[in-house]
Amino acid sequence: MDRGDPAAAEQLLPLVYEELRALAASFFARQAPGHTLQPTALVHEAYFRLARNENIEWESRAHFMAVAASAMRQILINHARDKGAAKRGGGRQRVTLDENVMPGSGADRELDLLAIDQALQKLADLSERQARIVELRFFSGLTIAEAAHVLGVGTTTVEDDWQLAKAWLARELKDGREK
Repeated sequence: MDRGDPAAAEQLLPLVYEELRALAASFFARQAPGHTLQPTALVHEAYFRLARNENIEWESRAHFMAVAASAMRQILINHARDKGAAKRGGGRQRVTLDENVMPGSGADRELDLLAIDQALQKLADLSERQARIVELRFFSGLTIAEAAHVLGVGTTTVEDDWQLAKAWLARELKDGREK
């Protein structure tokens, strides 16, 4: 999306639409059935936000997907908050965490999106890079190598931080459910 070409945003959508749709589908695959927001609406809202922001200079496909995943995550969180507010404390959106993020099975892995967001905010206070790696790996679906490229660090650093972040999140989310 070159700042000098207003048509660039329109040209970009067909090129990345299927990847954004796959990313949105991965978000919804982890959520409980009956979500009121649909993947297509999520893709369009995220794309609208990205196209509207002329200050972003896309460095790579991985960078674009990382920013898109962050936008989608924020849209889902806002949707969950709005729905929860409408029901006064109810309506929190449930998601199932991948085995690679939080060990356990079935119901042990089902958490609400707002709890994950709160845990990620706490993690960011402790280690912004670890929180970013969780976002890139879990929400963007980037590989270790792609996350390392986006962050400008080595793959070993990402692997180590990913392991630490998963362990911290597993403990934080488990403790949050036991309270």
